[in-house]
Amino acid sequence: MSSVYQEFIRTTQRAEDKPFLQVPYLAAKSYSDTAVNQSYGQTLQFVTDLIRQYQSKGYGAPMRIGLVLENRPDFFVHWLALNALGCSVLPISAASQLDEIAYFLEHGEPVLVVTIPERVDLLERACQLTAKPVPVIGLNRFGNLPEAPSSKAQLSGPEDNGELECALLYTSGSTGKPKGCILSNEYFTQFGHWYRCLGGLAQIAWGEERLLTPLPLGHMNAMAVSTTGMIMNGGCIIQLDRFHSSTWWQTVRESKATILHYLGVLPAILLKLPVDKGDDFSGQIRFGFGAGVNPDHHQRFEQRFGFPLIESWAMTECGSGGCITANREPRHVGSACFGFATDTVQYQVVDEQKLPVIKGDNGELRVRANGAYPKQGFFSGYLKDPEATNEAWAGGWLNTGDIVRQGEDGQLHFVDRLKNVIRRSGENISALAVETHLLNDPVISEVIVTAVPDETRGDEVAACVVLGEKMKADEDMAVSIVLRSLSKLTYYKVPGYIIFCDELPKTASNKPRRAEITALAVSRLNHECCWDTRYLKKRQINK
Repeated sequence: MSSVYQEFIRTTQRAEDKPFLQVPYLAAKSYSDTAVNQSYGQTLQFVTDLIRQYQSKGYGAPMRIGLVLENRPDFFVHWLALNALGCSVLPISAASQLDEIAYFLEHGEPVLVVTIPERVDLLERACQLTAKPVPVIGLNRFGNLPEAPSSKAQLSGPEDNGELECALLYTSGSTGKPKGCILSNEYFTQFGHWYRCLGGLAQIAWGEERLLTPLPLGHMNAMAVSTTGMIMNGGCIIQLDRFHSSTWWQTVRESKATILHYLGVLPAILLKLPVDKGDDFSGQIRFGFGAGVNPDHHQRFEQRFGFPLIESWAMTECGSGGCITANREPRHVGSACFGFATDTVQYQVVDEQKLPVIKGDNGELRVRANGAYPKQGFFSGYLKDPEATNEAWAGGWLNTGDIVRQGEDGQLHFVDRLKNVIRRSGENISALAVETHLLNDPVISEVIVTAVPDETRGDEVAACVVLGEKMKADEDMAVSIVLRSLSKLTYYKVPGYIIFCDELPKTASNKPRRAEITALAVSRLNHECCWDTRYLKKRQINK
């Protein structure tokens, strides 16, 4: 098995002058006077220079390096350079709160953090919250790169580069703290191979595709699917800073994109734009690839904009080894269908006792790779958490926690999430983590956080709150709770609804009945005890 860097070298040897990376000016204007356009050969020169700099300071396997580089060209070249040396990367979003960043640094143990200059102060403040501060270097001072710690000197790793850790990505689970998913080079390169061979409505032509994505680098989709997919297919990545609805179609036209990557929130927003005579992109875009489009929006979107949205199911833990995609007709548009499992994927739909359910009944999806190596292409495990890793693989299957049903023709349809995770605009939010924070609020006696439907974002965070004695359940109280939360939690995790309750449904053992509470929350969205606080949730820029 090869590494991501080795695959990049192979493609560069065939396609040195072909475009590798484009960042339109609208996405690059905060750090560049022009749009960014790099060929494979030009990018390799940048990567080679960085390899020399890192190597001269003693960086190599099995070190892990934190990257706070946003959706900028620097992310790609630093990732490739570090990968060439056998180092893993730990992407960190600057939108995270200080204590979250500190947790990533403490738990992930990077030996260095490389950041854009604007985030140096933020990272240094986060380091002060850790027991062992990590060196932080801004791109503008990279010439002063510190020496790698001698205690982490290069060790002899496995002969197979595919086994080496390529990245550590954190994903929310049902526990309060995010879990660090260890992802190998094989995980990434197998995703590139998978994308190349997907076929059907998602056919990819080598050296011709231009894939536009607004999704954040540091998530599995942008790193493993779009980036590795284009590297291993000689394609061009058109990387946006984030999704901008007002300029989206202008950027699509000007970039000459042929493939778009999306999350369910994007079609919802784009359908709200005024109808335009230029809405038909059937002559340019061959397909969109993503997950979570609202079933009510799916057909409307395809009819209006002229290309199919290919719905795919995966999770960070399963990689391409368990990925299932609706890339062939009939796709049953509007039914949350994500297709047939291929011959490379084994799956089960099971009940609470892990026994298979009959076709048409809802059950939890379990997946594994077909053949002698059931974990091939999957994550290597959770960092420092063998118990959670074993639990995820209980019974010899990856237990996904997602509820699905199998249609009469054998295709799978997404139903709901078994795990206590809220998926808002593509972000996985641990309800328990939000509850833990809210319980520190002096006015709150009890609280359960759950997902409620949102027309635009898929899910929204709702908090069912029992106030302390003599507290008044009114709008001012709801607003004050949310404003206090905004100072501690990343904005998207803050409740979009505060629902005041006299009591919360519980079991005989005093545990919350979460299913009943979710139903209660949904039923009370328009009730006088519910306050809509979504307008307070705004993206915050850390200084």
